[in-house]
Amino acid sequence: MAAPKKGRGPAGGQGRPGRALALILIAMVALAGGMFLSGHTTPRLGIDLAGGTSITLEAQNQPGKPNAINQTNMDTAVGIIERRVNGLGVSEAEVQTQGNKNIIVNIPKGTNSKQAQEQVGTTAQLYFRPVLTVQASGPEAPKPSASGTPKPGESAQGEDKATDEDKPKGEEATGSEATPSASATTQGRAVTGALKKDDPTPGASDKPKASESPEASPSADPATAKLQEEFTKLDCTDPKQRSEAGKNAKPTDSIVACGSNVPGSYEKYILGPAEVSGSDVDDAKGAIDQQSGEWIVSMEFTSKGAKKFQTITGRLSQQQPPMNQFAIVLDGEVVSAPSVRTALSKNAQISGSFDQQSAEDLGNILSYGALPLTFKEVSVTTVTAALGSEQLQAGLIAGAIGLALVIIYLVVYYRGLAFIALLSLLVSGILTYTIMSLLGPAIGFALNLPAVCGAIVAIGITADSFIVYFERVRDEIREGRTLRPAIERAWPRARRTILVSDFVSFLAAAVLFIVTVGKVQGFAFTLGLTTLLDVVVVFLFTKPLMTLMGRTKFFSKGGPWSGLDPKRLGAQPPLRRSRRVNAPTEPKEA
Repeated sequence: MAAPKKGRGPAGGQGRPGRALALILIAMVALAGGMFLSGHTTPRLGIDLAGGTSITLEAQNQPGKPNAINQTNMDTAVGIIERRVNGLGVSEAEVQTQGNKNIIVNIPKGTNSKQAQEQVGTTAQLYFRPVLTVQASGPEAPKPSASGTPKPGESAQGEDKATDEDKPKGEEATGSEATPSASATTQGRAVTGALKKDDPTPGASDKPKASESPEASPSADPATAKLQEEFTKLDCTDPKQRSEAGKNAKPTDSIVACGSNVPGSYEKYILGPAEVSGSDVDDAKGAIDQQSGEWIVSMEFTSKGAKKFQTITGRLSQQQPPMNQFAIVLDGEVVSAPSVRTALSKNAQISGSFDQQSAEDLGNILSYGALPLTFKEVSVTTVTAALGSEQLQAGLIAGAIGLALVIIYLVVYYRGLAFIALLSLLVSGILTYTIMSLLGPAIGFALNLPAVCGAIVAIGITADSFIVYFERVRDEIREGRTLRPAIERAWPRARRTILVSDFVSFLAAAVLFIVTVGKVQGFAFTLGLTTLLDVVVVFLFTKPLMTLMGRTKFFSKGGPWSGLDPKRLGAQPPLRRSRRVNAPTEPKEA
């Protein structure tokens, strides 16, 4: 059997470098094609580059809960606020804690950012409360009746009976049983759903008679006299009074609250104790009713929430308007107060005068509105796009300067080898850019200034890998080997050093990403990504390209401009070691 020739590496190393180059070329074409086909040809920019709004929220102490502000509740609040904002399509928003009681919300400028900002400000707990009294609020609004509720045949807004012509379009509530709909019913919405077989079906005999005062009337209990007085004095057109209504009230308290059906028009309410909280809602979303073609909000409750909701709707369905309504209260404000036609359980629908935006907003609030803490909006800072572009330009200039210095060093010190290094840097840059562009829509990755800094640092890490390999090759030449064997013998040693170095860099990036929040995570993510790409480029591009270049005359001859000149490297001639010839010995004398 013939012995294998010496000096020849493995088939995949020196013999077939074209396969590795073809593989990385296919990967580059596939990533670039995916980037152009998806329409995302540029990386998504963060708030510091694209501009946007930064909101600072401060957790407030709650009555009877002195230890409510803790890390667990803060983390829960961060997750809910983040889901609430992202539910509007602002996937690049950042929500993070700062200190023990502050939450920072960064909303980049873009689609739905205004709606997200409005919903971030409403961060209190979400409750479902029964409506006891409702009345239009304003300087000329009529006073409520003595019983605190509309008299039979009266509108909840005044003494004139509402007619069909007075009702706004789409306000007529739908249900299995026709009942009068007062014009004060918030947005004219009704709650409907499928009755279970064992659900109680209210009968007409269960409803209070017109001459009877409702049992839940606030004036029936002397203890509610103060609440009735607050209701009488409340003017919901005053922003200060509107924000103070029901402030610091416990879920078990009856409260006064404000709501708005039409912009500029307000209603004030007396609401009973909360019976269902936002945490009892499993899912809610705006959708189009397949039968009517109108926008509705569908709700699905948890198992415990379904029992609570069945109890409250079963009781409210037996009441007369407006006491057959329950108010959805968020941050002390009534966002909707639909009427109830029948007892409901796990699933329910809110129908009425919805458009797409109002239905989706209410569904988003119901899904992500239950926070364990109450927050106060401390500051709102706007970052302009002009400032972001200036920062991006400064970052790109810094990166260009760093890249230019690396190129100058490579050309001066490594000469012809600099060509291989520059091509490797170009391949690494293309892979990094295309992957960042695709990660934006895929996982919501947003390029911010720290991420740009991470990419700049990666230039040095990538160049360091080339230098390690080049120096190993030059060391082999100094020992007297020719170029082609030197390239193959240097690779195992250089490969081990490169892997250890990149592993340390990736480990540092991973730890930094885990233990930090916000923008620093952008730096860690970019650093980790470029470190992985460095390994890919060195193995699949730099090494195969070096093997091909070693077969050319320019490099194999070791000219002065190749960077591999044996004389400049201090190699001792002869380059090939000769056999040692033993000196002849003199014959010994007898």
